Amino acid sequence: MKVALVTGSAGLIGSESVAFFSEKFDLVVGIDNNMRQYFFGADGSTEWNRNRLEEAYSNYAHRPADIREVSQLEPIFKEFGADIKLIIHAAAQPSHDWAAREPFTDFTVNANGTLNMLEMTRQHCPEAVFIFTSTNKVYGDNPNYLPLIETETRWEIDKNHPYFENGIDEHMSIDHTKHSLFGASKVAADVLVQEYGRYFGMKTGVFRGGCLTGPNHSGAQLHGFLSYLMKCAITGNQYTVFGYKGKQVRDNIHSYDLVNMFWHYYQNPREGEVYNAGGGRYANCSMLEGIALCEEISGNKMNYTYSETNRIGDHIWYISDLTKFKDHYPDWNWTYDLKQTLAQIHDSMVARLAAAH
Repeated sequence: MKVALVTGSAGLIGSESVAFFSEKFDLVVGIDNNMRQYFFGADGSTEWNRNRLEEAYSNYAHRPADIREVSQLEPIFKEFGADIKLIIHAAAQPSHDWAAREPFTDFTVNANGTLNMLEMTRQHCPEAVFIFTSTNKVYGDNPNYLPLIETETRWEIDKNHPYFENGIDEHMSIDHTKHSLFGASKVAADVLVQEYGRYFGMKTGVFRGGCLTGPNHSGAQLHGFLSYLMKCAITGNQYTVFGYKGKQVRDNIHSYDLVNMFWHYYQNPREGEVYNAGGGRYANCSMLEGIALCEEISGNKMNYTYSETNRIGDHIWYISDLTKFKDHYPDWNWTYDLKQTLAQIHDSMVARLAAAH
């Protein structure tokens, strides 16, 4: 039997992974205890998504285990053992604002939880491919010291800089920089995943995501930028833009395109490899540009306010360079541009809000 194990399976990337790999594996086992609701309140609950997966995929088995507890993980690994061929570790505390409220919780979920998953893999299915969803926040605020230029709707990097053409590559330092506590706990996890690859010879891959997005995001104010932005465009709820004149830039990758990267990696894995993963030059926007797109798609004027105070360690301009991944896996490419992604988020959100009432 071929089993794929997905943590954070009711979240954005986890649920996309379940859908994608349910057709390619005999069984997909999902681990998710809906801690997202604890982090972000009712807005963040993933219960709806768990129910959707259980109804839609007959070969999906849900386990509400806590990744912080080996005693809860070990029985799952013992049950399936070497049948586990792929592990996608997408469970996380994902907000840098939230991490400062409860540093112990953030670190135990992100760092200890990742160590638990790696060690269970090494003990029970060492041949499995282990994929970790890291984050561009491992680079801390180093991107903010690039030569940036202000334009009418966005910050942009100087045209003469090597990062101008394709964005930021994997050689940017993750050291000597302010990360936020979330960034620090993800750095710990990121380096652990690399180490299990390099030291133990395991097939571990690290994917440092830009903004990950798509229609199955449980967007909340502290996490899920485009999803929450569109939700506010639909409901008329007030959205707050934090600092940098609303011109801060993010690249955005559709959850399907990221999971498709995982699939390409799985078929020809490398030990302890690191890839930047985002929308790159293909799909990116500033806050102001994102608001304009949400207004255009929803047909509503957005109700937003501006706060001069930027989030600590927030990136002013971040676009991922995917050249390395595309060199290693030339058959992969993006399928969803920004407008297609936002239109999908809009339609899914409208349907979900209607169902809730």
